[in-house]
Amino acid sequence: MKSKIGKFLLPFLGASMLLFATYHVVETHESSPKPPPPLEPPRSPFGRTVAGTGIVEAETENLAIGSALPGVVLEVYVPVEKVGQRVKKGDKLFLVDNRQFRAQLKYQEANLAAARAQLRKLEAQPRPEEVPPSEAAVKVAQSNLAMQEDIAERNSRLVERKAVSSQEYTQSVLSAEAARRQLEQARANLSLLKAGAWEHDKAIARASVALAAAQIEQTKTDLDRALVRAPVDGRVLQVNVRPGEYVGTPPSQALVVLGSVHKLHVRVDIDEHDVPRAYRSFVADASASASPRGDPGQKIPLRFVRVEPYVVPKKSLTGDNTERVDTRVLQVIYRVERDEPGLFVGMQVDVFLDAAKASAKAGGLK
Repeated sequence: MKSKIGKFLLPFLGASMLLFATYHVVETHESSPKPPPPLEPPRSPFGRTVAGTGIVEAETENLAIGSALPGVVLEVYVPVEKVGQRVKKGDKLFLVDNRQFRAQLKYQEANLAAARAQLRKLEAQPRPEEVPPSEAAVKVAQSNLAMQEDIAERNSRLVERKAVSSQEYTQSVLSAEAARRQLEQARANLSLLKAGAWEHDKAIARASVALAAAQIEQTKTDLDRALVRAPVDGRVLQVNVRPGEYVGTPPSQALVVLGSVHKLHVRVDIDEHDVPRAYRSFVADASASASPRGDPGQKIPLRFVRVEPYVVPKKSLTGDNTERVDTRVLQVIYRVERDEPGLFVGMQVDVFLDAAKASAKAGGLK
C-alpha cells in the first residue's frame, strides 16, 4: 500500500511544483497598468480649433535697451535688486564712461569764450584811444606840407634871381610833393581806423564762434548719449549690466530689458499649414484662449490685436545653435483680456483659436 502511495505522490508533487513555477513566472512578468501622466496635456475649449505656441511679452514688446557708445559702465541706476520697478520715459538706466567728453566740453567752452572775445574786439573797433593819435598825425602832415610848400614857393622866386641853385629848388618842390603824399597817407590811415574792422574779418570771427558753439553741442550730445534713459514708460524686466563692465555697440546681449506690462500681449506662432484656417479667425475676430505650461486647466481669454504679415522661420526654444527647423510660422499678436497674477513676460503658453466660430462668421459674411 505504501509503495502505491509513494508511486503516485512523487509525480503529483513534481506536477504541483511545475504549476507553481509557471504561475509565479506569469505573475512576475505581468505588465503593470500605465500610470496617469503627472500633468494633463492642454485641451482646447473649442470644438474645431487651430493651435499654436505663444510667448508672453510686454504691450510695447520687450525693448532690448543698448548703449549708443562703447565704454566702461560707471553707474547702473536700476541694479538687480530693483528689477521689476516701474520707470518713466526719460528716467536714467545706466551711465557709460563720459570723463573724456566732460574734459573736452571744458576745453571747447574756453575756445568759444576766446572766439566771442575776438569777435567783440573786432566789433568794438576803433578804440576811442586810437583816434586822437591818428588825428594828430594828420595835423602834423598838414603843417609839414604847408612848410614845404612855402619853401618851394620862395625858392621859385629866388631861383630866377640866381639866389639859389636849380638843384636846391627842385629838391624843395619834391619835398613839398612828399609832404602832400604823407598828408594823404595820414588821412587814409585815419579813415581806415574810423571805419573799424573789415567786414570779412568779422564774418570769419562769427564763423569761428559758430564753429566753437557747434563743437560744444556735439560734445553735449555725446554726453547725453553716454547716459542711457528709458525710451518709454514701463517696468524693468531684466538687467544684464554691472558697473565696471565694458559694453560695445551693438552689445552682445540686451543690457536692460524694458516693457510696458500694464497689458500683456501673447505672440503666437501659427504653423504655415494652419494659416488658411487661422486667417478666418483673425478676420472674424473669433475667440481665443491660452493655457500656461504647468496649468492646462486655466483658460485665459485673448483678444486679437494684429498680424505681422511676414512668415518667418520657426525659432527653436532651446537656444542650441546646432538645431535646424524647416517649419515657417506666421506670428499673431493677442492681448490678454484680464489681469493674470501668475502670468509673466517670457512664459510659454498653448493657444487655441475657435475655428468653428470663425468659419460660421465667414460663411455669414458671404
